Amino acid sequence: MARDTEDQVTLSSDTLAALQEFYAERDRHAEKLEKLKARVDNPEAQLSIHAFSEDWNESQFWYSDETANLLALQLLDGAKEDSVIAVVSTPSVFVALKKIMADTKYTGPKPQVYLLEHDSRFAVFSEFVFYDFMHPLKLPSHLKGTMNRMICDPPFLSEDCQTKMAMTIRWLSRTSDGGPRLLICTGERMETLVNRLYQPLGLRTTTYEPVHEGLKNEFYCYANFECDAWHWRSQDGTGKKDKDHR
Repeated sequence: MARDTEDQVTLSSDTLAALQEFYAERDRHAEKLEKLKARVDNPEAQLSIHAFSEDWNESQFWYSDETANLLALQLLDGAKEDSVIAVVSTPSVFVALKKIMADTKYTGPKPQVYLLEHDSRFAVFSEFVFYDFMHPLKLPSHLKGTMNRMICDPPFLSEDCQTKMAMTIRWLSRTSDGGPRLLICTGERMETLVNRLYQPLGLRTTTYEPVHEGLKNEFYCYANFECDAWHWRSQDGTGKKDKDHR
């Protein structure tokens, strides 16, 4: 005999509690993103990378403020209004760039900046471009060959990750005007591979070692220019001053 009403689905108390926690966490996440967006849109807000918690599943470790500011200033040094900066998987430097250019005391150029990043939380910024190193060339076509200043910090110390991200950098690079001003920050044990991958762009190991807030691994900064903050690192690990500036 057919029933007049559909069977009622009854959830166990444990399942119901888990479901409620799932929805509560989703709501908390949405509320946090709304607050972050409000801070981003408010020019008077003191934006900090620490508004975004590190996600170790994404291999995220923020630079110290000193390191982030130093690297951001090197990207801006010598830049022009028509310069285009790509910040690849390095959101702490991106936030530092935003803060520097928003400062009322800053009188330098304000070039276009793009943040290529896998973490969708950073989509609160209009400059955000979703990026997955597993698909190194899956990016908006209008970005190809447009970047004359770039920084990249590959999230994983593996040959596969480093090689794929080098493909991205080459794809983004503006080859005119002597090529891009380039910074790569990654682990010391990647040195041989990094220098080989970026040799066509003039990259070399420098004496500068980036500092992270919560990571103690030995990191090197690789660049295709020297500056007041670093020199080329010689084979014995010391700095050696050259005259090649970009």
